[in-house]
Amino acid sequence: MTEPDFSDPRRPEHRLAYRAAIDRPRLALPGGKRVALWPVVNVEHWLIDNPMPRQVLVAPTGAALLPDLANWGWHEYGMRVGFWRVLAAFEARGIRPTLSINGSVCEAYPRVAEAAHAAGWEFMGHGFHQVPTQRIADEPAMIARTLDAIRAVTGSNPRGWLGPGLTETLDSPDHLAAAGLDYVGDWVVDDRPCRIVTATRPLITLPYSVELNDIPLLAIQHHRADEFVDRALAQLERLAAEAAGDGPLGGAKVMGFAIHPYITGVPHRIGLLERLLDACLARDDVWFAQGGDLVDWYRGTGDAS
Repeated sequence: MTEPDFSDPRRPEHRLAYRAAIDRPRLALPGGKRVALWPVVNVEHWLIDNPMPRQVLVAPTGAALLPDLANWGWHEYGMRVGFWRVLAAFEARGIRPTLSINGSVCEAYPRVAEAAHAAGWEFMGHGFHQVPTQRIADEPAMIARTLDAIRAVTGSNPRGWLGPGLTETLDSPDHLAAAGLDYVGDWVVDDRPCRIVTATRPLITLPYSVELNDIPLLAIQHHRADEFVDRALAQLERLAAEAAGDGPLGGAKVMGFAIHPYITGVPHRIGLLERLLDACLARDDVWFAQGGDLVDWYRGTGDAS
């Protein structure tokens, strides 16, 4: 086995300096809030030509078969029906989440992209197709193509990026910074933003979540659906208590949660999203924020330098 090159500046430990949570300056959120809540809705384009990114139904023989119509249809339901339930839940409560979007969604599902833009959702690049970044031959070209597709809908460049399945190469931060992006959600390492070093300009990491995420929680771990709400509210309670305290973990916290229309947008789960949003809105210490809001706030604290 080849010995790793620990001096490679592209390695995560060189891009993201270690800072113990108890050694950092205390930060404050706007309006005296304690926790910034960052909801992310993921919309994707699954190609019938490829193996499906996820499976809810395994083929009778257990073999990987193409075309995989059953699992393609599972996701397609989310784009045809589930998305509109999710959109209605956020609109009814005056909340504008961040939309993690494959660039090709803008072309394959323009009705979805246009509705999200009209509702004031922030767009975050999510690759062009739902394909792992490591399988892309020309990563900078894929990033450029994704940003072009989003600009065609919104009229502006997105500020954030989430790799499909949180996938990156060691060069991804350099490519993303060079493309003009401000933040990434792939580095799920903290309860507040952090700074990543790149070859040109720093990127900000935002606390996306693999624990408060309907794919791992419901489609992989197979918890009861209400575990999503119970877990999210337990996390919010703890973060708010820490934020308000005088101890070494005090100060502002950021809590992200992620949903997908084909999982949370189904009839038997959409009520859970509504219940979670209502519980968060009932608190006076929560700030609903988009990714760009969090970047602007964090840069303004001086801790991002």
